[in-house]
Amino acid sequence: MSGNLFLCPTPIGNLEDITLRVLRILKEVDIIAAEDTRQTMKLLNHYDIKKTVVSYHEHNKVSSGLKLVDELKAGKNVALVTDAGTPGISDPGEDLVRLCINEKINVVSLPGATAITTALVGSGLDTKKFVFMGFLPTKKSDREEAMKEISREKRTVIIYEAPHRIISTLNEIKSYIGDRKIAVARELTKVHEEYIRGTVEEVLYKLGDGVKGELVVVIEGAKDEILVEPKELLQKYLECGIDKKEAIKMTAKQLKIPKSEIYKLTLKEDR
Repeated sequence: MSGNLFLCPTPIGNLEDITLRVLRILKEVDIIAAEDTRQTMKLLNHYDIKKTVVSYHEHNKVSSGLKLVDELKAGKNVALVTDAGTPGISDPGEDLVRLCINEKINVVSLPGATAITTALVGSGLDTKKFVFMGFLPTKKSDREEAMKEISREKRTVIIYEAPHRIISTLNEIKSYIGDRKIAVARELTKVHEEYIRGTVEEVLYKLGDGVKGELVVVIEGAKDEILVEPKELLQKYLECGIDKKEAIKMTAKQLKIPKSEIYKLTLKEDR
């Protein structure tokens, strides 16, 4: 019989944030597949766990994934861990899970630490409905589309961001969604854990030139724009620096009215 693939969440900062079940599984499996073996060894050494650790990350996921499947088919149990948090979320773990499912290998997903819900419940924003978008695309056209999606999303939005990009990202968010409420969670569960809360403008002011550490950004969902006049919404987008053609498109889409009606407004203004 094939072995089991165990998805084992690891601490996102504080080493105490690991479940007793995950510790037991890590001690019992035959192989531990890690995104960064050096990072994982720190955790294993802390809990005096001595196991075979192999590398499984974005750049070797195809070759390493096939080798792990062979080990699983041979009856060995494998634990998959990421650098921090739950494997499969914004990392190549999802590819290994699909591969195992296709090969009829049992996958056991264990509960545990994740930065998404930790940041959400500490943000002070609506937790009833939310959507996770991971890291935003870097390609300009894809990034613009993601920003438009955030501007229309009525649920609370959660994204990951690197410290060297946080200021530019927040400025982009402000341009597309306005001065909405957000919370930037920094160094979650660590000694210097911090939540920077407020409107986008207020958070930018508090951050100054930037910030260090791992970051999660929680963004307030869009409010109903039913009572907003097309002219007012169009003007809001134009004042954010969005070009007229794109502003017309965004206004029409948000208010669910033809672009031609918005275009007529600009003609009246130009007279």
